[in-house]
Amino acid sequence: MARWPTMTTSPAPARRALPDAPLLVAARGGSPAHVPVWFMRQAGRSLPEYRQLREGVPMLSACFDPEMLAEITIQPVRRHGVDAAILFSDIVVPLHAAGVDIDIVAGTGPVVANPVRSRSDVDALPELDPEQARPVTDGVRLLVEQLGTTPLIGFAGAPFTLASYLIEGGPSRNHERTKALMHSEPDLWHALAGALARITLTFLRAQLDAGVDAVQLFDSWAGALSARDYREFVLPHSAAVLSGVADYGVPRIHFGVGTAELLGDMRDAGADVVGVDWRLPLDEAVRRLTVPGGAAPVVQGNLDPALLFASWPVIEAEVRRIVAEGRAAGGHIFNLGHGVLPDTDPDVLTRVVELVHSL
Repeated sequence: MARWPTMTTSPAPARRALPDAPLLVAARGGSPAHVPVWFMRQAGRSLPEYRQLREGVPMLSACFDPEMLAEITIQPVRRHGVDAAILFSDIVVPLHAAGVDIDIVAGTGPVVANPVRSRSDVDALPELDPEQARPVTDGVRLLVEQLGTTPLIGFAGAPFTLASYLIEGGPSRNHERTKALMHSEPDLWHALAGALARITLTFLRAQLDAGVDAVQLFDSWAGALSARDYREFVLPHSAAVLSGVADYGVPRIHFGVGTAELLGDMRDAGADVVGVDWRLPLDEAVRRLTVPGGAAPVVQGNLDPALLFASWPVIEAEVRRIVAEGRAAGGHIFNLGHGVLPDTDPDVLTRVVELVHSL
């Protein structure tokens, strides 16, 4: 069994003090020295130094090698001057660490040997012991030593997205088996999502105990759901994860793709910062997230990653527009609307960072 309950009142561990780090200031609704910027999937694929380091090394092997994951994580900080490092990992890492037979197949993504479809399958899911995540947390400790004043973001996959992979057996366009199980066997669904919430919480708390400065919960496929289904089947389990790390006092970022109609619910799950994909202007996202009488929301996003292949004048205009729209928020962390695409020119990313900082 995991060592931590869903909620805890134990004292949070001591954290390194980064009072002026722009990302952390913005995430808390303050006024940073400049608009902070980092990129989802900045650690990896687009960098030649990453491809050289990873040559011949399977993805999951790299994720469980403390020295390698630390080096990959810090490469974009070194090259681009981004305002945060994002831990090099994958959303299925805690499942693999716990003993689930899952692999990341090049060109396909996560593939599950034995998909979860029945009560016995759910009952057979292992819990994650924090010790099983030791290679990851050892990498976090190395990074905390090396990053200086640059914050480190830890992350995990949200219960719905993990459940979708387990039920479908791999990536899915329509999530048909997932939705069918969700509606036809709601008790079984909640048992599965609850088990995955415990695994996710254990994984995030292990990263926090090792020293990460913020966390991001990725619900990559939540945009496939209606708002009603999200509130009934997903929100309680994401909320259990986000509330379970609240005692650490670090910013909690929540992001999904195609979630324009779910932003308020994702905020209600316990997010301090809501990530916005490229489909919705940031000022409109702020309007949807604003609660009467409440503080102005903090948002993250949202340049379309495909536009990084356009000419520089196009990119510059888009960056300026997004930064201007972000001024409607209580805080804005510049990012892409999803991850860096593999063939992106790294020099373009560096120029985007320099431009954002200049604004």
